[in-house]
Amino acid sequence: MNTSMAAMRLGLAAACLASAICAADEASLRGNALMDGSGPTPHKATLAVPGGFGRGWEKQPPMIPHPIDKYSIDLRQNGCLKCHSPATFEVAKAPKVGDSHFFDRDGVKLDHLAPRRYFCTQCHAPQTGAIPLVDNVFDGD
Repeated sequence: MNTSMAAMRLGLAAACLASAICAADEASLRGNALMDGSGPTPHKATLAVPGGFGRGWEKQPPMIPHPIDKYSIDLRQNGCLKCHSPATFEVAKAPKVGDSHFFDRDGVKLDHLAPRRYFCTQCHAPQTGAIPLVDNVFDGD
């Protein structure tokens, strides 16, 4: 029993040492910024792009062209629907939630937003005015 405990302790010590050595080799896209969060504060400018962003491919979910920091999307409420629901989009002058969002996974049309489409930011990404960490060379054509 003592031999197996000693072997287990030795293995644990080796695993800890190996993880410390591997962590020293990690690099950041921000250059020499510290990985523990004590580096410079990231740029948090938000965009508001009238008319939205172009799409990279035919069925791409539209990107969110305005700040959503203060929106709440949880099981009880969805801040996006204040402007984008079928009942409010005209008054808010906002795009209406797509018709595809009212079909369940079996293709049955619902009279309410499908649960699998309720959490908007699963597909629709908000954008910021930050300088990109890497160049984007994507060409959707």
